Amino acid sequence: MSTFRLGRTWSLRSTTLLAALTLAITACTLPAGGTSPADEGPSSTRPPAIRVNQAGYAVGEAKQAFVMGSGPELGQAGYRVVDEHGSTVTTGQVGARTGSWSSKYPAVHLVDLSGLDTPGNYHVELTGTASGSSPMFRIAPAAQLLTPLIEDNIRFFQAQRDGADVLPNVLHRKPAHLADRRATVYATPRYNEEGNELLDAALTPIGGPVDVSGGWFDAGDFLKFTHTTAYSTADLLLALRIAPHAAGLAQEVDHGVSWLDKMWDGKSGTLYAQVGIGAGNDNVRTDHDVWRLPETDDDLKVQPGDPDYLIKNRPVLRANEPGAPISPNLAGRVAAVFALAAQNSALENPAAAKSWLGKAAAVYAKANTEPGDALITAFPHNFYPENSWQDDMEFGATEMSLAATALGDTRAADWKQQAIHWAAQYISADTKGTLGVADVSALAHADLLTLLQAGNENGENLQKDLRRQLDDGMNRAAEDPFRAGAVYTDFDSVPHTFGLVATAQLYRKATGDHHYDAFGTQQRSWALGANSWGSTFLIGAGEVYPHCPEHQVANLAGSLDGNGDILRGAVVNGPNAAEKLDELNTFPTMKRCSADPGTPWTDFDGHKARFLDDVGAWQSVEPSIDFTSTAMLAFALSQG
Repeated sequence: MSTFRLGRTWSLRSTTLLAALTLAITACTLPAGGTSPADEGPSSTRPPAIRVNQAGYAVGEAKQAFVMGSGPELGQAGYRVVDEHGSTVTTGQVGARTGSWSSKYPAVHLVDLSGLDTPGNYHVELTGTASGSSPMFRIAPAAQLLTPLIEDNIRFFQAQRDGADVLPNVLHRKPAHLADRRATVYATPRYNEEGNELLDAALTPIGGPVDVSGGWFDAGDFLKFTHTTAYSTADLLLALRIAPHAAGLAQEVDHGVSWLDKMWDGKSGTLYAQVGIGAGNDNVRTDHDVWRLPETDDDLKVQPGDPDYLIKNRPVLRANEPGAPISPNLAGRVAAVFALAAQNSALENPAAAKSWLGKAAAVYAKANTEPGDALITAFPHNFYPENSWQDDMEFGATEMSLAATALGDTRAADWKQQAIHWAAQYISADTKGTLGVADVSALAHADLLTLLQAGNENGENLQKDLRRQLDDGMNRAAEDPFRAGAVYTDFDSVPHTFGLVATAQLYRKATGDHHYDAFGTQQRSWALGANSWGSTFLIGAGEVYPHCPEHQVANLAGSLDGNGDILRGAVVNGPNAAEKLDELNTFPTMKRCSADPGTPWTDFDGHKARFLDDVGAWQSVEPSIDFTSTAMLAFALSQG
């Protein structure tokens, strides 16, 4: 049995291409393993490289670029900024050294472009003791700069649609997994400790049929999870508050909410957690064992007992037995989504809003608030490990209180008190994190602050915890040559970076304090090109971006040269620990695709981190809905 290791599920989770960008769409030309240059012995340094935010800088914000090379070259170097007409608009000296990156790039220096605020397109050229030129970047008002990125993110969600309601103009999508309309419910499967092998000889059917069609594919595979979909839908609903006119956003919100509604059976009190499985055994082939287009699953001729039976007839797995308590992380975040949907429709359709609030309250009331270590996210749990749950409960209670306030529902005050309680429980716990699929505290805190009066002690504690999340990032950034606030030798470094961007903006909007504004823009720049690899981690943004995502539809139905029909708007994992890229995926049906920017990616690796743009490199270039929704929310919040 082949092992299909897609994304974190196995980690424990512009216009013209840069002239130097070369593509090798043949057998993989980049090494699958090897040592990070940061750990190699002495070697010759490389020509200086300039790293900028290729998606652009907003008028009025701090603007940082970096140049990396040898110390003697850069110590006395200058720079000039050239506009699209070839005119020099400003000059200066390369700034302070921020650290060393690798033996090939032993010196990294800051280039402060904050004084440049005139809208236009520019690039940076080195002068004096060094030479080199950056990719083009744009300066524009924030809304003009970021709205196109949001709409690209929306396009990714359109590409992820499952079921009958697909958009054929997006990557030639066709209806898929129509058997999900009458799916069978199965008993919870048993897995080995590592979560990579199913211990049951076969799954045990226990109910159905249920209609779980629609929704979004989770990542580069075709699984669907309540856990990640609820998080991503909440992000989209919050983005809709700020960017209601973003093309297609309201429709994607409806798509996500509608599927979650199917996953909640209010009559029996059952929440379904998952559609499909990704880890099987010799008797049970799964989604992660085959590389194909999703619509081909419907064409399989299979009978019960066939190894491929569950690829076509995808199993539904429950979060709880009918009427039993629900894992509080799932109950809280699903309740938050339904309550946000109620808020969204409160003015135009109060009846619908009341219905959504009723569903939110019903799910929330089922939460098991003494779960121990038995939180449910996915099967196996290793696909999406999560330790905290009080943040989800705070999120659900907060959004229900806001929805009840909008509807004149007398339960608003009680839910506010429950939100305060769960916030305090989260803050006192030892499982605190930062914004991402496993921690929604920043979203919950920011909205709870709107319910509390100024000077409230509980509000002070919420603000302190938001500062804790941002200060942790700032402390890491202060020690990093490129000022990265996330840990780029862990999985999810890019979405965690966008989480810090969003949190900085949430904090500013909730408190009026601008202390973290520059940090937030700095982190956005890192994810969009101002990093050692000189790539954005958002497909389609800038001149250098991932061309070969580990994504079956993009690989089999899209363009492999970075132009035309690409998985535009998808956010990928980004850099990861070098040793985690020792083994790449390969399938007989996978179209080989490997891209580099004219220089092997390994030349830009350092600090034990690695990035690789290769279709088999799920550790670096697999996108997912929660990665992309976090970025979308960050872009929406950063518009002003």
